[in-house]
Amino acid sequence: MTDKKCEILAPVGGHEQLLAAVRCGADAVYLGTKGFNARRNAENFEADSLREAVSYCHARGVKLYVTVNTLITDAEKELLEDEARMIAASGADAVIIQDMAVFRLFRDRCPTIKRHASTQTAVHNCDGAKLLRDIGYDRIVLARELSMAEMEKIINESGIEAEAFVHGAHCMSLSGACYLSAMLGGRSGNRGLCAQPCRLDFRIGDADHALSLKDMSYIDHIRELADIGVASFKIEGRMKRPEYVAAAVTACVNALAGKEYDKETLQAVFSRSGFTDGYLTGSRGREMFGFRTKEDVTAAGDVLSELSGLYRAESGRIETTMALTLREGIPSELTVSDGENSVTVTGAVPEKAINRPTDEETAYRSLSKTGGTPFRAGSFSFTSDGRLMMPVSGLNALRRDALDRLTDMRGMTRPHPFAEAEQKETAVYKAPAEPELWIRCASADRIPEGAAGRVILPLGEIAARPGLIEEYGERLTGELPAVSFPEYEEEIRRLAGKLTDAGLRSLYTDNIYGIYLGNSLGVRVIGGAGLNIANTDAALFYAALGVSDITVSFEISMNAIRRMGGGFRKGYVAYGYLPLMRLRACPGKLAGGCAKCGGETFLTDRKGVTFRLECFGKRYSTLLNSVPLHIADRDLAPADYMILWFTSESGKDCARILREYRDRAPGTGERTGGLYYRKLL
Repeated sequence: MTDKKCEILAPVGGHEQLLAAVRCGADAVYLGTKGFNARRNAENFEADSLREAVSYCHARGVKLYVTVNTLITDAEKELLEDEARMIAASGADAVIIQDMAVFRLFRDRCPTIKRHASTQTAVHNCDGAKLLRDIGYDRIVLARELSMAEMEKIINESGIEAEAFVHGAHCMSLSGACYLSAMLGGRSGNRGLCAQPCRLDFRIGDADHALSLKDMSYIDHIRELADIGVASFKIEGRMKRPEYVAAAVTACVNALAGKEYDKETLQAVFSRSGFTDGYLTGSRGREMFGFRTKEDVTAAGDVLSELSGLYRAESGRIETTMALTLREGIPSELTVSDGENSVTVTGAVPEKAINRPTDEETAYRSLSKTGGTPFRAGSFSFTSDGRLMMPVSGLNALRRDALDRLTDMRGMTRPHPFAEAEQKETAVYKAPAEPELWIRCASADRIPEGAAGRVILPLGEIAARPGLIEEYGERLTGELPAVSFPEYEEEIRRLAGKLTDAGLRSLYTDNIYGIYLGNSLGVRVIGGAGLNIANTDAALFYAALGVSDITVSFEISMNAIRRMGGGFRKGYVAYGYLPLMRLRACPGKLAGGCAKCGGETFLTDRKGVTFRLECFGKRYSTLLNSVPLHIADRDLAPADYMILWFTSESGKDCARILREYRDRAPGTGERTGGLYYRKLL
């Protein structure tokens, strides 16, 4: 098993969690400020408390990463810049990022701070990792849905430093691809305010809580993960109490050292019907599902006081060398070093010994009492003129003074340089007289007659009907799978390459891997709404990567779309049963498994509302909204194109809806305006 040093990364929601993480042995912590972070309901940190937290951590040899991992809008750009200045001034070690506008800001204007790609960037294959590596990320957080073999393949092929979650809550959806909370309650996970509606009682067949997974725990596998190259082991839980942090960090420290850890206490402090390692081991069945029971809640009461004892006092993390010099008639002198920093302090003048002089053993006994400090005593050297005596009180005073000064020196704020932005005017968006109407269909036989704009079809559908490339020419676009795991990556590349060789000239992608793939094939890349592009700077960044058409996030308002600047082609999804989640652990397995599914099944919420679940070749599934987005007769923002995203609609319905959009006519039946006309928190 591995002996290499790996990082244990702990969640910090507030001051008490910080103490628990550091005192129990975390090598790094991650936390949010009051602004743009994915846990905005945690206590979080302001300018002064952030600087103090960085100082506290650095004094103890612990790194601190700041989460700036939410989507921003153009209206928030100045607030983001203020946030970035504050983080730079704090001297934090890294920022964790989702939005490419945030990435570009830190890369270009504060390059000395490390940039970590948030799990919200949905890195679940090699091409996605390579793209982030190439644009300047220093680390990626691997998707939680990966197996160990898939993690190893991504790490080996991309060569970028990788972090993986090893303990904590499992989101049902792939991170960054969940819109359930936003659509159902106006509280966006991509904006840091997920209300966790998935934990409510969704049902499928006779099974309950069909969108709730047990908490993950890979702590038993932590040394194996180190062996495959995972550099940082991340614990989820910035909303959880300090005792949870203490228990999880202690368990990771022990497991990484090859020692036993207390699994029962870890489960008692917080779990949802126990733990699962289903994704890591590739066992994605019914046993992965679970929810927080009454017994889970009451179990914590028995262990909290015991766990709080784990972080009551400082632990001596930093080994020091000490050198004491006693000379007649000269103030005593103590030098303490941690290997990089060194301080020398002076104290009382030693006295001539009447009976027993201070010897090396006596001096070391006093100076090595470093309890309550971040330090532990290592090697010691002693120099004395002879029969000199230094009282214990004097030795203790020297030790306290030296260690206090060394702590201050180690925790000194070292701000990152932050360059102010050059004043550049954003190009004004020049809208066409009428947007193009693009059609996406699940199969070619549903394409409405007379469809004049771009036609988007899944790659497999085009491969099955090669004549479509000649029939539609430049208008035909191949839709890449929204999710691609490493085991299918080469198959998708071969298929896309075969079709582009046959004349297909464009690919549509909802994930960053498609940008890398499309660019390598030399075809036009159309960015999908799943890229979560919510502001002008992010759009321009993707355009610079070769994305020719930017489909903006359907989580932003029409007013926000209007405010976006120009310099790129933009569009938005104007019709469709929008995806609420992308899932690898399919809830359909709770209703009898894949054999009884047929590729489509249905979930029902506690109010009796039905949601369709579509399967993509048993590789992933998509939970669709219960009612379609239909805004043909609404106030629409100008755009280059609007996409009518057809899923299970019949060919007749597709034709009718296309006519409604051409005529700006209201739809029939129940519909929604989505988030385009609502205030999203």
